[in-house]
Amino acid sequence: ARSGLKGLKLFCCEDEQSRTCWMAAFRLFKYGIQLYRNYQQCQSRQKEPTWFGTVPLRSVSDNTLVAMDFSGCTGRVIENPNEALTVALEEARAWRKKKSQRYSLPTAFQSCPFGAAIHKMQPWFHGHISREDTQRLIIQQGLVDGLFLVRESQRNPKGFVLSLSHTQKVKHYLILPCEEDGHLYYTMDDGQTHFADLIQLVEFHQINRGILPCKLKHYCTCVAL
Repeated sequence: ARSGLKGLKLFCCEDEQSRTCWMAAFRLFKYGIQLYRNYQQCQSRQKEPTWFGTVPLRSVSDNTLVAMDFSGCTGRVIENPNEALTVALEEARAWRKKKSQRYSLPTAFQSCPFGAAIHKMQPWFHGHISREDTQRLIIQQGLVDGLFLVRESQRNPKGFVLSLSHTQKVKHYLILPCEEDGHLYYTMDDGQTHFADLIQLVEFHQINRGILPCKLKHYCTCVAL
């Protein structure tokens, strides 16, 4: 123990994907009972008759994950999709801020655009790979739904492309930088949704489908073509 702190334990993850999985596991362990009760309450409300018309049935895929708010004493199901999007973005932004403060550099180096290159260490980023090579790489690894990679755009020097496998086809989504109030963001929907960096964009779409046909499930590994 250092600095007189006894019993202090640190838990480290090798990458962002492992951290996300462990955080989800910790929350499930801590709030599992509350999540189950909230789910039961939500189901019972759907079965109750209403004078305002029938309750729309959600698909099985929508029921697999429920957006939750743990800011209060007890958990709360977030039913408003706009509120769920805001909560997810705020949580990712808070993690980025906490992480940047922990590993902050001296003032002389803070002007360097580290956020613009933080994604280059991620296993899902394939750099300057062509569209044709992307097609072959994803096909080689199975064309399963949710298989994806992020690469640099060949047509737009400042942009990126999210290549995603869905229904035995490879689809490509352009990611463009945009500036608002002096801050740089990334967007895939003409500025409707902003992400501080590509990691936040990928993490969000691993939990929420957004404009994509499916969630990001498996990243495409780098192999020789």
